[in-house]
Amino acid sequence: MRSPAKLYRTAASVNMTPMIDVVFLLIIFFLVSSHLAKRESKVPLQLPTASRQPAAKSIVGRLVINVAADGSVAAGGTTIDSDRLAVILRAHANEKGADAAVHIRSDATVDYAIAEPLLRAAAQAGISNITFAVQEQKTADGR
Repeated sequence: MRSPAKLYRTAASVNMTPMIDVVFLLIIFFLVSSHLAKRESKVPLQLPTASRQPAAKSIVGRLVINVAADGSVAAGGTTIDSDRLAVILRAHANEKGADAAVHIRSDATVDYAIAEPLLRAAAQAGISNITFAVQEQKTADGR
């Protein structure tokens, strides 16, 4: 005769379905967020050249602002006006605090008169870490 304790024993198992669901959701999240981050730096611009280019740093967490040759300003993939830019910069400064940074990608033909209001708006929002995207200037020997 069987013991009653052995009748109700079953093999221990763990349901993996919820964990697999979470992993798939994380994969989708990172794919979408990386696509959006890459999209910001893929706007076709002829960047200005500089004789000394600083070492490339990660721009993750920075607000990327694109200035096209016609003077239009875009952030987050959409064209914005100066009032909306000020709101976006203040929100970025509030979110990041002292680590707030702005990365400006501007066409080489854009006048300083268009870039200056961007710098002023960033300063008024409390952001002091501002970088400009440039291309390395080619020397006579092709380097």
